[in-house]
Amino acid sequence: MQPIRLVVFDMAGTTVTDHHEVERCFAQAAAQTGLFVTDERILAMQGLAKRYVFETLWKEQLGELHPDVSRQVDASYATFRGILENHYLTNGATPTEGCLEVFSYLRERGISVALTTGFYRVVTDIILKKLGWLDGLNGQRVGGPESLIQASIASDEVERGRPYPFMIERAMHLLGVSNPKVVANIGDTPSDLLSGRAAGVALNLGVTNGTHSRDQLDAHPHDYLLSSLTELPSIINKRPTASSLIAS
Repeated sequence: MQPIRLVVFDMAGTTVTDHHEVERCFAQAAAQTGLFVTDERILAMQGLAKRYVFETLWKEQLGELHPDVSRQVDASYATFRGILENHYLTNGATPTEGCLEVFSYLRERGISVALTTGFYRVVTDIILKKLGWLDGLNGQRVGGPESLIQASIASDEVERGRPYPFMIERAMHLLGVSNPKVVANIGDTPSDLLSGRAAGVALNLGVTNGTHSRDQLDAHPHDYLLSSLTELPSIINKRPTASSLIAS
């Protein structure tokens, strides 16, 4: 068992308080562009890249090879972007319970923090700026030991978003971490847990105070399900530290 060197967190619902605004924005965009989808279906696809969700749903409604799929996806996604960006510009964002304390705990132990999200870069930066979490990040959205977070990865910066492992792998690459067995992944959706499994991380964790309940997450691959981020330090404390390995 190796020490954890990097914790990869989801944003909405995990580190950023979620009041179901993303689902409402999505439902509003769908209604305005003629896409018929239930609230339950929207919730089930939380955490996935948003354009991919529209593509999936339009193919279900029109048929996989329908010639209008691409045009309808473009229209729905553009409408969603406008609604979502306006929401966060107007209302801002707040950290989830225990989030800032956990970030501080990790920084004190020299453990890097990376944020991944199904959002695209523009809205990701709006949220990070509202929270003050862009401070200290460079153009690649990579920071240093003194910045609150050390990396931010949006879904439009990788080949494919969740449930694929590419955002976790990009975080590792940006922060010089080559071994997934020193990485913990944590999120509040099935797609977060599926991406953690695909990446082969040492700890694949779910939080149950976000968009999905314990029962909804329990069927998906995980090592632990936490009631909130406040429980994360106790999980990390079960792992060896770098100093303890050196001493031994």
